[in-house]
Amino acid sequence: FFYFVRLCLDKILLQCVLQSRTLSGADAINALRPFYFAVHPDFFGQHPKEREVNENSLKRLNGYLENLQKPGFRSFKPTQLTFYVREREPNSSNVQESFSASGFRAVSFTLHTRDLLSTVLDILNSCSLSTEHVQSLNLNSQPRKEARSAVNRPIKWDKTYYSFTGFKDPEEELEQAHRVETTLLSWLDDNEASAVEKLKKSLPLRKELERLKMELSQELQLSDIRWQRSWGIAHRCSQLHSLGRLVQQRPEILENVKGHTVVFTDRSGMSAAGHIMLGTTDVHHHWTKIFERLPNYYKLQKRLLLLEDRISQLLGGIQVVYIEELQPLLTLEEYFETLNSFCNKLRDSRLPFHPHSLRGLQMILESDRYAPSLHEFGHFMIPTVCNPAALQWFIISKAQEARENLKRKEEMMITEKELINTSTERFSLDRLYKEPSVSSAQMIDCCKRLLEESLPYLQGMHLCVSHFYSVLQDGDLCIPWNWK
Repeated sequence: FFYFVRLCLDKILLQCVLQSRTLSGADAINALRPFYFAVHPDFFGQHPKEREVNENSLKRLNGYLENLQKPGFRSFKPTQLTFYVREREPNSSNVQESFSASGFRAVSFTLHTRDLLSTVLDILNSCSLSTEHVQSLNLNSQPRKEARSAVNRPIKWDKTYYSFTGFKDPEEELEQAHRVETTLLSWLDDNEASAVEKLKKSLPLRKELERLKMELSQELQLSDIRWQRSWGIAHRCSQLHSLGRLVQQRPEILENVKGHTVVFTDRSGMSAAGHIMLGTTDVHHHWTKIFERLPNYYKLQKRLLLLEDRISQLLGGIQVVYIEELQPLLTLEEYFETLNSFCNKLRDSRLPFHPHSLRGLQMILESDRYAPSLHEFGHFMIPTVCNPAALQWFIISKAQEARENLKRKEEMMITEKELINTSTERFSLDRLYKEPSVSSAQMIDCCKRLLEESLPYLQGMHLCVSHFYSVLQDGDLCIPWNWK
């Protein structure tokens, strides 16, 4: 009995010590500033894949941190996160890292701590960031002297304590979490009912969205209507209603949109790909100005095409392309300035490329690189500040490899489409799609392994291949491409 009382008193004392070392929510944000700076999506504007992975992981991290601050919060699930950070020399850390072709390293780690301080330190250490500034914060992050002197020994609770009190053993919970890895079947078992309920609620809105999209596309004779981000169905319907009201109020200004694509995104203008961008935070007045400027945008677009042709002539016939999946969403003005600057640089250097020697190859321009590279799909990724001599040697030496990659890309795209169609039919899915950050190779691998399974849970569902497990607000099921 006395031993049990001693254990209880020790636990109370330890809780007091831990409370003296906890961080407030504001302190946690301040302590994580170096981390947020290293992974913030705004710094990955030139790299859509890395940006989207970081956006999704930050949402899940914020949810984890919010749960830790809830009063009485006890139960939790270990959360695995992946972030892209600037590439550096690999270290000997046991954190799982992989290096991408885009100049960043992917860092994966699992959060399983129950207090903010330990969580903050785990995040910083996992990303090899300094933790010294955490100790210098103006907070009670160090134990009180009285408590430190009383508890200066490591405490390991006897198993009988948990038997008597009914409390859960944190060590046992953690060991069980490490032993039991989330599998696709177990996750579907736990989340199918929630996804079905959300999907049923969203069906009327989905029909409304399709109706609005079809009516506006026909009325304005648009090629397509798209969204840059994964907004919910209700949000998308609201945006289409806004566009519909503008059509009714000012039908004369919409005569120049025939045959074009409208993209709802973060800002208004015309994109480098020639799409009409409507900023979702802008009011009708801003959208009206964009439609009024369309004739001027079309003139600038013709000048841009001439610039691309000129660059192609200077580089032996290689085609300059803008690929939305691999490049940031640039405005037409921004892209024109980039092309113009690069063209002037090439013209001054007078590189001796043989005419048409590189015909059939493709290149994209990037403003945040210093060395050229070759994408796995055969596109040359050329920095605008690249040294002309180095550029010439790189393109010539990699030309054959680029042609092989382009051919492999065509084969891979065909395979991916076939596997998506087969999987959709096999599991009676309503829709199967992937996030832009998932490559074709990853999608192919995912579909091949799905087809080896029996998954009755997926009938009639919307399945999105991503980097993590999640049920979206409209009932879409997100699974990682490398599911177990």
